[in-house]
Amino acid sequence: MSNAFWDDRYSTAAASGEAVWSIEPNAWIEQVTSILPPGNAIDLAAGEGRNALWLASRGWSVTAVDFSAAGLAIGRQRAATLALDLNWVTADATTWVSLTPVDLVVIAYLQLPAAELTAAISNAILSLNAGGTLALIGHDSTNLVHGVGGPKDVAMLYDLETVRLAAAGLDIAECRRYNRTTADGRVAIDTILLATKPRR
Repeated sequence: MSNAFWDDRYSTAAASGEAVWSIEPNAWIEQVTSILPPGNAIDLAAGEGRNALWLASRGWSVTAVDFSAAGLAIGRQRAATLALDLNWVTADATTWVSLTPVDLVVIAYLQLPAAELTAAISNAILSLNAGGTLALIGHDSTNLVHGVGGPKDVAMLYDLETVRLAAAGLDIAECRRYNRTTADGRVAIDTILLATKPRR
């Protein structure tokens, strides 16, 4: 979907006092990053910035990247309310690479066709310092039949092998399906990847 679609979706939600995504960070992202010492981080495809804001509140120096200026504007307003200082960059995750390597890249629910997702993961890896962490979560292909929520187009859902191949060269701690309990008690199936860039 285009940035115009997302700009409209974020603007419409904001005008009605609502949020497209939850205000709280993704629970898995919170879990796996809370044990890391704060450093420099990128939230790639940040949307309204929920994960970026949480990281900043934990002492990280965060750059939130998204191709929707409207989504980032909402995040910027929330940051001001919380007295948090972040860097906001309007850019496409499939083409953007940080000029300064960072210690952590988060990708949460960037649902793209395989080739574009692979490009975004490759850019995330290029943006990492040696020893840096990539934490990725997205709706898995099996969620279409066996889970709830997420895109209804299988081409936009994560495939474990695609993610694993895109992360080739990283030291992978986890790359698997993950059952997530939704707010209404149902189960959604995600793909998760937790990996570090080798120091060698």
